[in-house]
Amino acid sequence: MVLPTGGILISNEIEVIDAAEQLPTKTYKLDFDKGTCRGFIEGKEAMEQAIFKVLNTIRFKHLIYSDDYGFEDMVGYERLYVRGELPRRITEALLQDERIKSIEDMLIEFSSDEALASFTAITIYGDVHLLREGISGV
Repeated sequence: MVLPTGGILISNEIEVIDAAEQLPTKTYKLDFDKGTCRGFIEGKEAMEQAIFKVLNTIRFKHLIYSDDYGFEDMVGYERLYVRGELPRRITEALLQDERIKSIEDMLIEFSSDEALASFTAITIYGDVHLLREGISGV
């Protein structure tokens, strides 16, 4: 194996590309109601599905996912604790995806035994608005 001995010259002809912009979004379109896959989606629609999947996958429960994927369950915690902790957990779960730049306009409301979250995820494919994602058992 031959290793370079001189310095590496970067000229104006070389374009540096942000790795997050190169991440693919083309994926199967999942129909969660019917439990089927139909066709493909990409871009902003794929990001909406990715956000839905992250927030509806319990973290540490499925061996197929890494420990960084999913949402930490908050069932059984007091409302006051959930009100303070839920925004952090949602943000932490979603920012694991390099295509999501930030989470804005987070609003948490409670109805009976469910916390309702609404927010905007700023992604490299456009803003994704999530309205009223229910988190049960709080």
